[in-house]
Amino acid sequence: MTQAETSPEISLRALRSFHAIIRSGSVTAAARELGLSQPAASRLLAQMEQQLGFTLFFRKKGRLLPTEEGLMLFNEVDLALGSIERINSFARDIANFKTGHLKLVAPPSFSEGVLPAIVAAFLDRHPSVRLTIDSRSIETTKSMIASGAADAGFIRLPFDRPDLRAEKVVTNETVCVVPASSPLAGAKSLDPAALKDQPLIMLGLGGLSRAQIDAAFASAGVRPKVRIETHTVGSACAFCARGLGVAIVNELVARPFLRDGIVMRKFKPRIVQEYAFVTSASTAQNRLAREFLEETRRHFKK
Repeated sequence: MTQAETSPEISLRALRSFHAIIRSGSVTAAARELGLSQPAASRLLAQMEQQLGFTLFFRKKGRLLPTEEGLMLFNEVDLALGSIERINSFARDIANFKTGHLKLVAPPSFSEGVLPAIVAAFLDRHPSVRLTIDSRSIETTKSMIASGAADAGFIRLPFDRPDLRAEKVVTNETVCVVPASSPLAGAKSLDPAALKDQPLIMLGLGGLSRAQIDAAFASAGVRPKVRIETHTVGSACAFCARGLGVAIVNELVARPFLRDGIVMRKFKPRIVQEYAFVTSASTAQNRLAREFLEETRRHFKK
């Protein structure tokens, strides 16, 4: 083997010094650029030539002129250092949240009614981050987060999944959305007795919220008159705005859908709903997910 084949790898420091000498035309200028002493830059060049086994520069009248081999090597070093700088720049962008892709998942009503304001504030802080937001059923939402198909999501508590990590972010109540023209709009709160014989717009047949509402009616001895079954709070509020009935919905999700012609009133007995920011318990929460969680907390503190 030749000396070059058995010599240690050339250090990045030496390559930077060689690159600077070629560009500046002198060891002194290169040393100044790199924050080195002139003797230190000269030693790096000498060691590099010894390691390579060929001359990089001609010395002529106090000037350094690159050899043909030196120029050939410079082209490769220039490309390599450019790639290293791109890597360093990309790493800085990641550290400063100037790049990245965050995948979120949530039930449709939460995605439509709550997330837009949080997403807007998050992207205002981190305009170069890309978001994917998927709207799925609660069970699918859990599975996507647990499997890593989504980085994080929002799920109503409680749930029993040891493969998921939940951090509660907001508590709210069930409310009635009522046509403003209805006599019921004058009440501060509405209970099953007040809603007897009223056409109702209900969500989530088979879900926890619906079971709690049905239980409240059963406890009061009132059979609810369900006129419309739907799957999103936005559609329930839209139906209410057309005078088709009273919608019994989640206050947090319903608030963004309020419009002229409908008002919100408390539902009694009080039914509390809690939402959590959920990530997989099998992996560390990624930095973008943590940032989104903090943005969510800021939103709900307002």
